[in-house]
Amino acid sequence: MGIGKTFKKFPKTFWVANSIELFERWAWYGFFMLFANYLTGSSDIGGLEFSQAEKGHIMGIGTAFLYFLPVLTGSIADKIGYKRVLFLSFIIYTTAFIALPMFDSFWGVFAIYLYLAVGAALFKPVISATIAKTTTNETSSIGFGIFYMMVNIGAFIGPLVTLLFIKDNSYDFVFYISAGVVAFNFILLYFYKEPEREQTKESLGTAIKNIFINIGEVLKDKKFVIFLFIVAGFWTMYNQLFFTLPVFISQWVDTSVIYDFFHQYLPFFSENYGTVDGQMQSEFITNADAMFIILLQIVVSSFVMRYKPLKAMTAGFLVCSIGMALTLVTQNVLFTLVAILIFALGEMAGSPKINEYIGRIAPANKKALYMGYSFLPVFLGNLFAGFISGSVYGSLSDKNNFVKQEVAKRGLEISETLSQNDYFNSAAAEMGMNSRELTNYLWDTYNPSSMWLVVLSIGLVSVTALYLYDKFLMRDRK
Repeated sequence: MGIGKTFKKFPKTFWVANSIELFERWAWYGFFMLFANYLTGSSDIGGLEFSQAEKGHIMGIGTAFLYFLPVLTGSIADKIGYKRVLFLSFIIYTTAFIALPMFDSFWGVFAIYLYLAVGAALFKPVISATIAKTTTNETSSIGFGIFYMMVNIGAFIGPLVTLLFIKDNSYDFVFYISAGVVAFNFILLYFYKEPEREQTKESLGTAIKNIFINIGEVLKDKKFVIFLFIVAGFWTMYNQLFFTLPVFISQWVDTSVIYDFFHQYLPFFSENYGTVDGQMQSEFITNADAMFIILLQIVVSSFVMRYKPLKAMTAGFLVCSIGMALTLVTQNVLFTLVAILIFALGEMAGSPKINEYIGRIAPANKKALYMGYSFLPVFLGNLFAGFISGSVYGSLSDKNNFVKQEVAKRGLEISETLSQNDYFNSAAAEMGMNSRELTNYLWDTYNPSSMWLVVLSIGLVSVTALYLYDKFLMRDRK
């Protein structure tokens, strides 16, 4: 069957749902890729100057909350209808994006981010279920392939658009752009046709109660729980792409060689994604991950499809671990880009195989139940990632902490009321250096690249545990 004939088999709602997903991911990643630097960045460039630990709490707990809620919001959608839930989701999304720049306290930002997470949690199960209900056994493979392509296109476009709007030392337009993009889905929702839903007589309260009963039943399977914790290690590492890497690049990596290249050959990029001191915005660099996935996912998927899920997953996790660890080793941006490519290859090989493997190891009469709770490692991974990118990064790699330690060690007196950037520049001047020289001095003195050992260790433990798990615990269930 040709691709053209396959496309004709999809109903209109399938294409509407994919378009909605594209704009939702555009809005989400348009702010989320920038969120870590917004929370911790210097106030003179629009940042909130939260500590790394505070950033870790907001992004870790808030995003974990987002991935736990869909098990409940899915039941709500089944009861009151997909279209109504999508409408409610877009209202929450839009109002949350508009409200976020109005708060600059930890608890205020945390509360609004949790509110935003509710909107995302309402959205996630509905759109995935719509894709499932508008595809058949014949069209599901290419249907979900189109869906994931939309996810990655949205993830790639989002930061490229919002980075254009960091104007006048303010991030406000970043959130307003995301609000406008997600609000466009109100128009698309007009063309969305409610898929058929299985109607049950049980109340919503009973349905939610049964959800927690089923979670308890799944968690009684100790082998499966071990697997969930192992895979949570992968998600802990993966989330450093958003939680840690933009901050690390912004603080430590010299991106001037990329800036100079664009300035000479493609000035649009240096003018719109560069900074006044001849550097590229860190989120522009990290966005290479989404670009690599768009370009290479089909090639990688074609290669790994011949391997069993466990082997592909184990290899993917290993490559991913190496790639993410290497991004934190050096101040050389070209090395960072190669490391992001390595990470992306591992991500493409391993991540899609997780659900396939769960389907294989689940008891024959409980496959649907087990697949329904495959979100749990993502939930745990975000919680753990928040701690790693927060307190651990703060103690091992945070440049703002190091410069204050150096100032105290030298007995210098610099006002604590200065913005982070002004404090750093004042410290550099007091020490007879420019800002790049002080950055290099702190790099050599305090060894912030040691963070890569933490990330690599998490990945290697996960890979080793997955291998041992399959070899010794799952021989009777494969």
